[in-house]
Amino acid sequence: MAGLVHTPVLLDTFVDSLCLNKDGHYVDATFGRGGHSRAILDRLSRNGRLIGLDRDPAAIEEGQRLAKKDSRFQIIHAAFSEFNAVLDEHGWETATGVGFDLGTSSPQLEDPTRGFSFQQEGPLDMRMDPQTGQPLSTLLARVSERDLAQVIRQLGGERYAGRLARAILRARHEGRLVTTRDLENVCFHAMPKHARFGKIHPATRTFQALRMWVNDEMDQLQSGIQSAMHRLAPEGRLAVISFHSGEDRCVRDMIESQVNPCVCPPDFPVCACGRTPTMRWIHKKPVRPTDEEADANPRSRSARLRVAEKLGRLA
Repeated sequence: MAGLVHTPVLLDTFVDSLCLNKDGHYVDATFGRGGHSRAILDRLSRNGRLIGLDRDPAAIEEGQRLAKKDSRFQIIHAAFSEFNAVLDEHGWETATGVGFDLGTSSPQLEDPTRGFSFQQEGPLDMRMDPQTGQPLSTLLARVSERDLAQVIRQLGGERYAGRLARAILRARHEGRLVTTRDLENVCFHAMPKHARFGKIHPATRTFQALRMWVNDEMDQLQSGIQSAMHRLAPEGRLAVISFHSGEDRCVRDMIESQVNPCVCPPDFPVCACGRTPTMRWIHKKPVRPTDEEADANPRSRSARLRVAEKLGRLA
């Protein structure tokens, strides 16, 4: 939808941490509406290159407009799991830096036709790429109550996952679950009365979990981070902004497994497994937005930025 604006989160810190080589080859794995990509391009010389990836056709349209203006940039319609294939297709053996800004963008949330938000009425879809995969409505028609509760509990961190799953499937069976507003209403009334009026809307965690489920976001994230670390050039940087505690833990643990890969028992006097580090932390403790940024952009409040570097030296 035209006119919708997305404010990049932690923009300066993200780009400062990522772009150390003005002649480098970079990947913005979550192009969105191009805020981070434009800032990266501002740092690059005429020899620098940037590839943007996204699953969202609306993001691809925005990226195509940028690509027409700047020949250093290319936009590719691809998921994280296609990261290696994209680099291979473009003849990039390595990347100088890879950035991820996870979650949804403001235009996605504010477009009711996408079904991401309960603040406006829309279809039960939630697909990042509406041209592939199955919408939420189809998945809900096939899932068991037990499996749905597990989705809401694991991906949303929702303590009332069981009663929410039960209420959602009952409403669907009775024909009362057609739109996002229907889903919001079911979530609200399924919650205990004392939990309906907290700091966040009672449907927030469930909507988040269902979106991540529809788009297979955790598996995609693991594939993307693993591929990015593998394809980084020596001294190349990986920068990841997450908004969800589960995603942040996944990023932290995957990087840590390359920073401290030894699997020997702690009582071994010397390492016997032979595994050596391939990464080092730049920001192991996540960088958080300043109070000023959080006030100006409430979406940024839960953002966490972690940065790591590939070991080795460039020739």
